[in-house]
Amino acid sequence: VMNVITIEDYKSTYWPKLDSAIDQLLTQSPGDYIPISYEQIYSCVYKCVCQQHSEQMYSDLIKKITNHLERVSKELQASPPDVYIERFNVALGQYMGALQSIVPLFIYMNKFYIETKLNRDLKDDLIKLFTEHVAEKHIYNLMPLLLEAQSTPFQITPSTMANIVKGLYTLRPEWVQMAPALFSKFIPNILPPAVESELQEYAAQDQKLQRELIQNGFTRGDQSRKRAGEELTYNGSSACASSRGYR
Repeated sequence: VMNVITIEDYKSTYWPKLDSAIDQLLTQSPGDYIPISYEQIYSCVYKCVCQQHSEQMYSDLIKKITNHLERVSKELQASPPDVYIERFNVALGQYMGALQSIVPLFIYMNKFYIETKLNRDLKDDLIKLFTEHVAEKHIYNLMPLLLEAQSTPFQITPSTMANIVKGLYTLRPEWVQMAPALFSKFIPNILPPAVESELQEYAAQDQKLQRELIQNGFTRGDQSRKRAGEELTYNGSSACASSRGYR
């Protein structure tokens, strides 16, 4: 027979264990070894669910992760343009990596509370938190920097660009409308097949969006960081560099 877990027991013993484990998972770097007992945490969640603490545990989990994401968002806001894209990529990758451990640990809560009582799914809820507390707040700063980076060779790695664009599409597919040509380079079949006569139009659309975003107060990256001679190359080839990607 399982011992009775009072709300005081939950708050003083069970949640602190979960809180500590979640902290480590949210802040680990890829490949880190996390010194926590997954079996112990899994068992802890199971006992709390059986003792009717699911609602409290779900509330605590959402609050915990929301507070973490608000800190992440503030750190991104303080990032200079030249490292902004890379830091967004790290934040996105780190969070999605953490969910691969957090969601399975709370599988009992998901099955017996979130799915049955709330008619939702824990992973969907946690991805939505990142969308609301990080991505939505940064999309209008991020997009002009991505458009600039795709037309400036070697500014960021192709893998970073691919990770972010695919990630944004996963979070909110309608963001494709902000830069269809950019998304189409990484997401199959989101545009109708392009004909040669439309390539310049796609490039022009990207440039128009950049201008509109800049006019609305979203600044481009610091051009002063370009190496000597690169400015000429950039100005002379940005449209061509853009259009080459859409064949």
